Amino acid sequence: MKNTDAIQAFLALGQESRLNVFRLIVQRGDKGLTPSQIIEKLGIPNATLSFHLKELVKADLLLVERQSRNLIYRPNAGLVQDLSGFLLENCCDGESCIPVKVLKKAKLA
Repeated sequence: MKNTDAIQAFLALGQESRLNVFRLIVQRGDKGLTPSQIIEKLGIPNATLSFHLKELVKADLLLVERQSRNLIYRPNAGLVQDLSGFLLENCCDGESCIPVKVLKKAKLA
C-alpha cells in the first residue's frame, strides 16, 4: 500500500459521521446496508449521507452494488486488511507482536 492510499482512507474516516457510517457497515459485513437502513440507524439526512457514502466509496473503503432498485454498501475487507498491514508493517522491530494492554486514563494521571 502506498502512503497516498492510506492517507486517502484516513482522510475519509477523519469525519465523525463518515466514521460512524463505516463502522455500522463493517458491523453488517457481507450483508451490507442500504442507505435507508443507515438513515434509520444513524438519523443522518439523506443528502448528507449520500455525500458521506460517496467519499467512502471514493476512498475505496466501501463497495457498492445495485440490487434491483436498492444500492447495497459493503465494507471493502481487502482494503481494511491492507490498511491494517500498512500500519503494522514495521511493528515490534520485526518480532512477533505481543498485544499491548491499554492503560486506563486514571492510571496515567
